[in-house]
Amino acid sequence: MPMDVYREALRLASDIRDKYLRAVTYAKIGYYMYRAKKPEYKTAFRYAFNAAATIENPVLLVKALIEIGTYLKRSESKTATKVFHQAYESILAFPEPLKDDLLEELAVRLLELDMTDDALFYATDIEDSVKRNDMLLKILRVYLKKGNMRKARLIIEQIDDEPWHSIGAIETIKEHLKREEFGSAIRILSELKSEYWLGEAMKEVALYLKNADVPKATYEKFVEIALGMSSETGFDVLRSLLIGLGNQGELEFVMGILQRLHPDERLSILEGIVKTSLDKEEILSRLLSLLEGKEFERISGLVMDQLLSKQVSPKYHSLVIGIGERTVQDAILVKVITYLSKLGDFENALKFAQRVRGHYLRSLAFGSIAVAKLKAGDIDGAIDAALEVKDPKWGSWLLSEILTKILELHSGEEVTEDIEERAEHQRAFWEKH
Repeated sequence: MPMDVYREALRLASDIRDKYLRAVTYAKIGYYMYRAKKPEYKTAFRYAFNAAATIENPVLLVKALIEIGTYLKRSESKTATKVFHQAYESILAFPEPLKDDLLEELAVRLLELDMTDDALFYATDIEDSVKRNDMLLKILRVYLKKGNMRKARLIIEQIDDEPWHSIGAIETIKEHLKREEFGSAIRILSELKSEYWLGEAMKEVALYLKNADVPKATYEKFVEIALGMSSETGFDVLRSLLIGLGNQGELEFVMGILQRLHPDERLSILEGIVKTSLDKEEILSRLLSLLEGKEFERISGLVMDQLLSKQVSPKYHSLVIGIGERTVQDAILVKVITYLSKLGDFENALKFAQRVRGHYLRSLAFGSIAVAKLKAGDIDGAIDAALEVKDPKWGSWLLSEILTKILELHSGEEVTEDIEERAEHQRAFWEKH
């Protein structure tokens, strides 16, 4: 008979010498008896409590109570809550860091049992800020999964430390977006104090808006709310949103909003798009195609500075050529020439270098070509490039530099790319003398 199995299990459990294991085993038996619809399951749990009462080690007693409470909860017993509270009260008497470790263990178990409110109540007593904030984030994620946005909001308000506060805020914002609660998402965004995390949050917003294929009216709603905030906070939110949308390719929409802003604010946003989209050649090209005049020159100069700050890549070749064809500033042309020279496109580099007018900048342009040719092993080409600077002073200086670099090359040294630095030094020297 099945009943004999459970009675035999209870009898054998009484022979377990370890008091902790005996208590936990009785609780397990009680749970399985409950599942088998045996009313005697309550007797098994009574045996579990009796065994736990004999445990002398206070830590093991707490752990036993947590286990007994777990099986009571799985047996749908209301007593489970009282047992967990008894464990909690015992834990409060322990010294640190043991107290925090046990509170964390208790909170994790309660989350597993879907007792989220209880887990939150006990987690707030964890003194170690790292452990407490980690635990609060775990609880927050459960509330978000359940769609309990009110409780999620309360947890965010309880987390003061970074980066936990911002991480929790961003995860909550994402859930609000899924629920199309845009006003709530913006309200949390406006409370983020870290510029970095505000930017990260707005990237998430822009990514969601793009992937969800929401109408442009939704973008407008975010923009209008941001514009309606206090000036500094509102602009930070708006800037991050527009940079994120620009990074996602919504450049025409972004440019439309920029028409409503002060030129300095426009530049700040355009520069942000460049810096966050540097790996997206197509975005940079489209952005520059939408700009004109001083704005184009400013942003194209920034693009070239950013590109020159990292290893050159052929994928930017068309972009750089396009900047060279449109710019009217010799300083930007020099950057274009430098990039093309490093890529080995001497034909276009020389073509653009012929357009450079000032003696100083012309020496930089042809100097970049000469150095690149030297590095490619073309000594004659390097000398020819140096001779293109016709100004007596700068032409002589550049030829001297290139001849020196030829000797560096022949002595086994690496050809250094310091023409711009040395030219600036020479110009300062001539101005003093």
